[in-house]
Amino acid sequence: MNRTGLGTGLLVAAAAWVGVAVVGRGMGAMSGTMGFGVIAFVAVWSLMMTAMMLPSVAPFAAVYARGFGERRTSRMTAFVAGYLVVWTAAAFPVYEAARVAERLDAAHPAGATALAVAVFVACGVYQLTPLKERCLTWCRSPLGFAVRYSAYRGRTRDLRVGMHHGGFCLACCWALMALLLGFGLMNLAAMAFVAFIVFAERSWPWGPMAGRVVGVVALALAVAVIVKPGLAPALNGHTHSMPMTMTKGMS
Repeated sequence: MNRTGLGTGLLVAAAAWVGVAVVGRGMGAMSGTMGFGVIAFVAVWSLMMTAMMLPSVAPFAAVYARGFGERRTSRMTAFVAGYLVVWTAAAFPVYEAARVAERLDAAHPAGATALAVAVFVACGVYQLTPLKERCLTWCRSPLGFAVRYSAYRGRTRDLRVGMHHGGFCLACCWALMALLLGFGLMNLAAMAFVAFIVFAERSWPWGPMAGRVVGVVALALAVAVIVKPGLAPALNGHTHSMPMTMTKGMS
């Protein structure tokens, strides 16, 4: 990706952040699906992932694009499309998890707290596992990925590269994204924090250490939320509903 392409990608991410801010205005720590139907939820999730993940994939995209000859724009578009397809597909299991969270939040506060504990434990444990470290080591070596993908051939190679790389990113970052179930899927502060950690883990020298610190903090939250459920505001037993007119328009 040349500088123009890189700048375009970051502008798309910035525009997506603006879109998220507009859509999420007033939602904050709403629980579960936030009143969205599955189609609207997938669309909003896709917007969120565009905002949160494009900046973190930019270093690899810049290295990968160095091998482009002609058709730079179309090839990079195919790569980004493949990358986002994977993150969009992740919306469906997230939606089901959000529905469970919504039901627990509404009817079983103790169950909602237990789910918050499970989310924090899952994040904390995974952030400290060798598998996370292995995935992150690859993500921090964009040249290694680019060499690996040089064997891809055919008209759909850039789409397939994007999908493979997106799958790798999902394996690396799913635990951090899971935190949004506890803090609110449209909690802008939580989204910005997660996006910052994802970017830092991949791009900054102290990034892996920051990721491990997040893991330790998540484990501490798993204990603390038992005493103070409000630490997981989206799972604290107080469901917030969208206005009915807004829900109908987005379902």
